[in-house]
Amino acid sequence: MSRVASFPVARLSGCLNVVHLPESRGLKIQSFGSSASVSLKSNPGRRRCRIVCEAQETAVQVLPVTDSSWQSLVLESKLPVLVEFWAPWCGPCRMIHPVVDELAKEYTGKLTCYKVNTDESPSIATKYGIRSIPTIMVFKGGEKKDAIIGAVPKSTLCTCIEKFL
Repeated sequence: MSRVASFPVARLSGCLNVVHLPESRGLKIQSFGSSASVSLKSNPGRRRCRIVCEAQETAVQVLPVTDSSWQSLVLESKLPVLVEFWAPWCGPCRMIHPVVDELAKEYTGKLTCYKVNTDESPSIATKYGIRSIPTIMVFKGGEKKDAIIGAVPKSTLCTCIEKFL
């Protein structure tokens, strides 16, 4: 049996209606703002709400790798690993970050994604001959299998990844 939750909703006309929404797992009602800052002129004291997906709180994150964690996280991984070499000052790196985040979510359980800040871990970048960033490398079985240089489309990265799954 589905439970139903009721929430007040104000129309633009200022009339207050109640909306009945079925309860759903993974969604929650979130209040935002103080009642004074978000109240409608016709409905003082009312708080506004929005429906948010709880999955946002458990989203897959692309974690950083450092000199000390490189061996265990990348080279000893049982799954293929995608590594993004980047730096905070790099514009194209900021363009490709969201793409790598999407890939990490899409390939969860099949591929692990990490990022290396080349300013903080220059020895890793030097070891693998990184001369331009962003550079994306795919490792499998502890070996470098492929590298893509520059901010490329998601489809290019997917084609590269699919070869090693």
